[in-house]
Amino acid sequence: MKNETIEIGDKVPAFILKDQDGNTFSSADYVGKKKMVIYFYPKNESGVCTKEACAFRDSYADYQDAGAMVIGINSGSVESHKAFQQHHRLPFNLLSDPGNIVLKSFGIKNVLFLTGRETFVVDLNGAIAFKFRGFLNGHAHSQKVLEFFDLSDVK
Repeated sequence: MKNETIEIGDKVPAFILKDQDGNTFSSADYVGKKKMVIYFYPKNESGVCTKEACAFRDSYADYQDAGAMVIGINSGSVESHKAFQQHHRLPFNLLSDPGNIVLKSFGIKNVLFLTGRETFVVDLNGAIAFKFRGFLNGHAHSQKVLEFFDLSDVK
C-alpha cells in the first residue's frame, strides 16, 4: 500500500471499514453512483474536529443537493463514532479506521502527534476531484468543498 499523497485525478483508494452502527461500508459500492466527500479527522469530541463535523452537518442538505455523500473517517472505535454521531446529530457515516490503514492509503501525513486533517471529493468516476488540507481550520473544510461544488460541475 502506497503512502504517497494522492493527488487530483488519482483514483480513490478502495476501502472497506465499519460504520458507527457496525455495518460494513465499501467505497466500491458508491463509485459511479454517488459523489463522495471523505474527510479524515484526528479525534471525536475534540474542539476542532467537532466544529468540522458540525459544519458538514449544518450544510448536509447542500451536499444532498449536489448528489454527494459525506463520510468522516478516523481511528476511533465504532462505539466512539456512534456516541459522537448521536451527541452532535450527525446525519452521515463515521467510519472506524483501526491503525489508520485507509488514512495512510490516502497519504495523509501526521501533524505533530496527531493524524492529519484532510478532505477529498471523489467524482462519479472514482477519481479525486478536489482536496483540502487545513489542520487547525476544521470549520473551513465544509466551506471549501461547497465552494468547489459551486464553482464546478463535478460529474
